[in-house]
Amino acid sequence: MAETKDSTQNLIFHLEELRHTLIRCFIVLGIVLPITLFAAPALLEVLTRHIIKDLPITLNFFSPMEIFILQIKTAIFLDFLLCFPYIARQLWNFILPALYEHERRFIKSIVISSAILFSIGVTFCLFFILPLIIQFGASFASDKIHAVLGISNIINLSLQLSAIFGLMFQFPLITYALIKAHIISYNTIKNKRPYVFTAILIFSALLTPPDIVSQLMLSIPTYILFELGLFFAKKLSSAEKKA
Repeated sequence: MAETKDSTQNLIFHLEELRHTLIRCFIVLGIVLPITLFAAPALLEVLTRHIIKDLPITLNFFSPMEIFILQIKTAIFLDFLLCFPYIARQLWNFILPALYEHERRFIKSIVISSAILFSIGVTFCLFFILPLIIQFGASFASDKIHAVLGISNIINLSLQLSAIFGLMFQFPLITYALIKAHIISYNTIKNKRPYVFTAILIFSALLTPPDIVSQLMLSIPTYILFELGLFFAKKLSSAEKKA
């Protein structure tokens, strides 16, 4: 009975700690949100100018509230982006007492690497992939066929692809972490390359707009990153064998 009571008290204590952690995260999100709402119009202006660049197209909106709703979406996305380091830190502090020292070092390196890879994926999408997709689509315009693009479609596509690229850029980290944690062996993943490539193609087709350019722009870098993760995993396996 005493052990059951202690276990219940520990569970309640951890749930209370989790509740306080989540409350702090939501408070910070609420504090930063007005700032991102104020910055959203300027950010949208910069983003749209960057996307269309020198293309002979204009972006249009088709309902009175469209731009306002778009600014709110952008502000919320930016809010989570800016607050992510704080949220990650709070969650890290919550799980820290339950980890051994080697587990702390491993998870800390994974979290930092994940944030860096996500940032690289978003930057790669916004500054290279997205303008290329827009240019490709605009290339079909002619004297009789004009590109009339809705600003909501373009911005939603930007946010969607940014999140997708940020997540797909986690591939090398996932590969490395699985091998490092001995969940799967290096040789097993190496021998399953064709299946991994097929899975990447399927996910790219499901996550991106229904055009071959977007799918290739996502699948090719993702597979290269998978090979990069495999390379570092090979180095890890070799080092462990020598040890």
